[in-house]
Amino acid sequence: MTVIGFHASHEQIGPAALRDAVVRAEQAGFTAAMCSDHLAPWSADQGESGYAFSWLGAALQATRRVPIGQFHAPGQRYHPVISAQAMATLGAMFPGRYTWAALGSGEALNEHVTGDPWPRKEIRNARLRECVDVMRALWRGEEVTHDGLVTVDRARLWTLPETPPGLLGGAVSVETARWAGGWADGLITINQPHDKLREMLDAYRSTGGRGDLAIQVHVSYAADEETATAVAVDQWRSNCVPSDLAWELEMPRDFEAATRFVPEEEVRRNVLISADPAQHAAWLQEYVDLGFTSLYVHHVGVEQQEFIDTFGAKVLPQLGAEVPA
Repeated sequence: MTVIGFHASHEQIGPAALRDAVVRAEQAGFTAAMCSDHLAPWSADQGESGYAFSWLGAALQATRRVPIGQFHAPGQRYHPVISAQAMATLGAMFPGRYTWAALGSGEALNEHVTGDPWPRKEIRNARLRECVDVMRALWRGEEVTHDGLVTVDRARLWTLPETPPGLLGGAVSVETARWAGGWADGLITINQPHDKLREMLDAYRSTGGRGDLAIQVHVSYAADEETATAVAVDQWRSNCVPSDLAWELEMPRDFEAATRFVPEEEVRRNVLISADPAQHAAWLQEYVDLGFTSLYVHHVGVEQQEFIDTFGAKVLPQLGAEVPA
């Protein structure tokens, strides 16, 4: 079964318009959805950043059937008890529809606001692993006390879902994918060269990785190639930085400065740009052929209507999109 989902980008679109977009995506035939979870956008031109949990409640209420997941980074900006409570409440209100959260170790762009030091990557991973254990114990109904990189004092959740959400490992490197295989309920990454993606999937499975294999695919579609390219360069150039640098930059203006001279060719390495729906269908099919079971398509433009309607009519039918069980 192939799930073709719609990605809701809080950094680019206001929450009300984004809610309407996910409703339209469901009506067009997208069979799932996911959203980001940022405090700040990557650039002032993107210019938005709604609160994910508020939006998820509204989006789940406004849609009828699609399951919706999210990216999330517990440990600094979010205490894991608060993360677990928010997710449990969504799961209790929308059984079978708030289905997963993809956990990452965070970005300084969002986390520096606490004023706490920004840890090294290996410490952030260790902190995330503690958060996973805390959240799962809370969802089992346990009273949790924990002293480590996060501190929990006699916490218990009183409202629990029948089925807690799965916790996917968010990874952009082979090393992180291998590490996630030891604890995650699934894996999610972003579009990258196919050789690297194969290596990531192998690494995840080699350490016991199980569950859904998901990928977020950045695309830019418009009725003509020139417009599709201009949209991608305008909106996604600020994201074209190496991942080890992206985790460390603290302000949108830092991303703007780091990517001021990024050429169009580099944007094309990060975004699949085409005015041809058949080309987009072929690109997405390649990820299915690699072994991904869920594809979440992110049109990097602010205007979503043309993308949703065109993909619903001309791309999704070619991929056999199905609603997940």
